[in-house]
Amino acid sequence: MNKISIRGTLWIASDIHLGENVPRTAQAFYEFLARARRDADALILCGDIFDAWIGDDHALRRPPAWLAQAIEQLRATAQAIPLWLAHGNRDFLMGPALVQALGARLLTAPTHLDTDAGNILLAHGDEYCTDDVHYQRFRRVVHTPWVQSVFLALPLGLRRAIARGARARSRQARYRKTLRIMDVQPQAIERALREAGCTQMIHGHTHRPAVHDILVDGRAARRYVLPDWECDQADPVRGGWIEVDARGIRLIAQVPPRDPPD
Repeated sequence: MNKISIRGTLWIASDIHLGENVPRTAQAFYEFLARARRDADALILCGDIFDAWIGDDHALRRPPAWLAQAIEQLRATAQAIPLWLAHGNRDFLMGPALVQALGARLLTAPTHLDTDAGNILLAHGDEYCTDDVHYQRFRRVVHTPWVQSVFLALPLGLRRAIARGARARSRQARYRKTLRIMDVQPQAIERALREAGCTQMIHGHTHRPAVHDILVDGRAARRYVLPDWECDQADPVRGGWIEVDARGIRLIAQVPPRDPPD
């Protein structure tokens, strides 16, 4: 398990799902990054930054305009404050070439954070949706190193087609699954906190922002769920982040207001 120490004000966000067809979501997120550069001492993006990731070469050789803009915004943030990127279920193929080009750092989940608000277990969250047996089987396969190597060796066009098909099947599967199956499993959460020796957890993935008070072996614990970002199709729009500092942990489940013009 990764263990990192971060002092000062830490911001954490996830599930932005950047892509070519979400311009309003992207703009809201870039305004958030500008605020983070100004108001935070460090930033962690906890997975599903992108709606799909088909290889670092796609972003670093001849990226489409939307992706080039995203890369530039992330690079500007990494130049201003420490920036960590973590894998989600959509962008688990982000690799060292990307983070090196950005000047960022890559986290492997789960991560043990030592912060001014105490120890925190950080994860994307999909690994705890253990009631979804079919997804967990798929997850094990696509996280196998040789499977990833074979996929990344394919031509970019074929990788794009495979990713489109996977997203379409994922959308169809969601209609057949109950909300309980798609949520984290309580025993999996308790086990993770117990093994990490933590009483605080932050994760994303489920798109259900909330603060949950739970018990782990009779000890009070708290689970914070990050919001997703959606400003193109949702009404009202969704977004937000978590702020961690010496005062504690605060969930801010709102799209940051736009800064007034100078």
